[in-house]
Amino acid sequence: MKAKKKILNDFGGIMFSTDPSFIYESDAEESNEPIPNQQQDLRVTLDRKNRGGKGVTLVTGFIGSTDALETLAKMLKSKCGVGGAAKDGEILIQGDFRDKVLLLLQKEGYKVKKSGG
Repeated sequence: MKAKKKILNDFGGIMFSTDPSFIYESDAEESNEPIPNQQQDLRVTLDRKNRGGKGVTLVTGFIGSTDALETLAKMLKSKCGVGGAAKDGEILIQGDFRDKVLLLLQKEGYKVKKSGG
């Protein structure tokens, strides 16, 4: 998952400190609790950008740890019988397997929608 871009308001107005021992304390606490599958809203698309015309099934919207993302990607790759990757909160499956991935994710209990063309 992409990291949220920090803006000036996130720092409470502090732009620069000359104190070498200054450590900014963030108020936002990130919860490490996994989100249940039923609450995950995943999108399955076919992506051909910057891939030399080869299609890739792209699963986006996953919220959770990188270990859980890797586990889900491994399951999808083995069921489809192809290669792929899991990075930046996205799962890439080589080839056009949108329908198969959609059914597999629904069986796992995820809320899944097909998006794009």
